[in-house]
Amino acid sequence: MFIEQPPSFVRLFWKGVWRMKRAGERTVYLTFDDGPCPTTTPQILEILRRYQLKATFFCVGDNVRKYPELFEQIKCEGHHVGNHTMHHLKGFGTSTETYCRDVAEANALIHSRLFRPPYGRVKPAQLKEIRKNYTVVMWDVITRDYNPKLSPEKIVRIVKKYARNGSIIVFHDSKKSSANTLSALPQAIEALLVKGFSFSQLQ
Repeated sequence: MFIEQPPSFVRLFWKGVWRMKRAGERTVYLTFDDGPCPTTTPQILEILRRYQLKATFFCVGDNVRKYPELFEQIKCEGHHVGNHTMHHLKGFGTSTETYCRDVAEANALIHSRLFRPPYGRVKPAQLKEIRKNYTVVMWDVITRDYNPKLSPEKIVRIVKKYARNGSIIVFHDSKKSSANTLSALPQAIEALLVKGFSFSQLQ
């Protein structure tokens, strides 16, 4: 559970948006990290079209640079985008100046006030600077779809077990996670719909 749903002390230490709970609603927020990726993102977009859902894609700037048409497709299909740094940096071991410069380089391509730190690894000094210009979005449920030791069925069970009102749920649109994500995503959506959840986007 520590990995799939971060505990309260982690949320308090790393200030950011972890959950979007709203009274009287039963809503979850699908997000995708690390793309755009030509082997995965188009199939995810097709799945979202099939269910008529909108999501938020936290994009790596260098991937936006490599695949600008795919990035534009994400936006043209009505999805929101966020900044995931230019080079998928780990905040730990990176100076605050270098980290913030990398974020700014990515934003020159992405143009979003939403930011998610790769791996969730970001130092307090980095967060302090980034929050001056961005809304820092973390997560309430991470599916671990990037883990090849997990089956799609296990990933769906993670979503079913931990999703709750306001959950920000993380999948990945990367080559590494492709097999798991493309199999688990429609199953997870179906399971959430059966549980009575609606879907929304981060603003």
